Amino acid sequence: MTSKADRVFLITMLVLDLVMVTAALAVAYWVRFQSGWVQYSQYHPWTGYVLMGIVQAVLLPPVFGLQGLYRLRRSLSRFDEVYRLVVGLSIVNSLNLAIMSLLTRENDISRLVQALTWVGGIGLVWAGRMAHYALQGELRKRGFGRQRVLVVGTGQEARIIGEKITAAPELGYELIGYVATNGTAATDVGGRPVVGSAENLNDLIRKYHAGEVIVAEPGLSHRDILEVVARCEPLPVNIKVYPDVFQIMASEVSIGDFNGLPMVNIRDVGLRGWRRTVKRAFDIVFSATVLVLLSPLMLLIAALIKITSPDGPVFYIQERVGLDGKPFPIIKFRTMRPDAEAETGPVWAKPGDPRRTRLGAFLRRFSLDELPQFINVLLGHMSVVGPRPERPYFVQQFARVVPRYLDRHREKAGITGWAQVNGLRGDTPIEERTAYDLWYVENWTLWLDIKIILRTILLIFRDKNAY
Repeated sequence: MTSKADRVFLITMLVLDLVMVTAALAVAYWVRFQSGWVQYSQYHPWTGYVLMGIVQAVLLPPVFGLQGLYRLRRSLSRFDEVYRLVVGLSIVNSLNLAIMSLLTRENDISRLVQALTWVGGIGLVWAGRMAHYALQGELRKRGFGRQRVLVVGTGQEARIIGEKITAAPELGYELIGYVATNGTAATDVGGRPVVGSAENLNDLIRKYHAGEVIVAEPGLSHRDILEVVARCEPLPVNIKVYPDVFQIMASEVSIGDFNGLPMVNIRDVGLRGWRRTVKRAFDIVFSATVLVLLSPLMLLIAALIKITSPDGPVFYIQERVGLDGKPFPIIKFRTMRPDAEAETGPVWAKPGDPRRTRLGAFLRRFSLDELPQFINVLLGHMSVVGPRPERPYFVQQFARVVPRYLDRHREKAGITGWAQVNGLRGDTPIEERTAYDLWYVENWTLWLDIKIILRTILLIFRDKNAY
């Protein structure tokens, strides 16, 4: 959950961003019409730019939110934000230009003012954020909004992490202590206590209200690292692994810097709290729109299925595994014979699958059989974007051989997903698909969902794995 301190930081950052972009507009107007630096044939009163400022202020929060500019990161290089600011303010100013063109006459708004607002906005917002981060650091030094940290390990690497935390109070980390592994008998590391063992990590996180776990023990095996991560799974904690101890993980990782030390971020809980509400709202609006707009096509498909294959039903309802491992009935247009699995049992579809009907082959080629799943989205069984759901039979098999496979079910299953738009659809390696699914679960943004949807639409006509 977002802490009170983080909410304060986010609100003040939002207010500061709005102040800075408004100041950029005011400076741009002054340069164009009052400084005397630029000649003009028609003077524009400042009151005409009030509407422009209001539109800008309305557009900025959602656009910046989609760019991830309101996710607090304690150890992110501040210069990394410049790219996102350029993209975000470019979107805001482009939308503002389009809206103002609709609301006013073409010559009512100076294009030079808009250009200067964009350039000045980038500089002022970035400068404002640098000042804001400096203030954050000072407040965190004084204990406001600190994140409590447990370091797993008792060796030299763990000690280095502890020293970095102690030496950089502006990052806002409070070192609780160390967690022993493999029966280590150490009672302290560099004067800091060993508070327990890795076997009790779940209880230690609750006891000390830890929000971050850093694994820094080179002696841990692949299995040991996975067990440490598994013990943290039920709790909203971020997990980082010092690279020297990182051996293998099923998901992709991000590499950042922790006060000068490289740090591999395995899990940064991305889809929780208000983000779930945003995702659900988007799902409802998007799926309802699709069902309304494509209802004539869906009625046509239903009629053709009944005409070409009258012995079976129009819809094929099958049990799949979704959020928290709970089964749900997925709805698809039937594309195979009614007795398709009577002799074989559950099997994956394959290229040239003889079980398909002639119409079914066409529907599967262009993913039209998936359209009824928007009903599942409206009912809350699925999301538009998420890990593709599997049948219980396959889930049981994959869970035994693929590390962290069940973590895919921390979020709702999706009609399309990050793995699918990266070519991992159909009979492709389940380990690789799982890696992409876990990356999506842990790095969700609404903009990522939109990008996946757009890529899915483009992929429909050239997906070789649709069969």
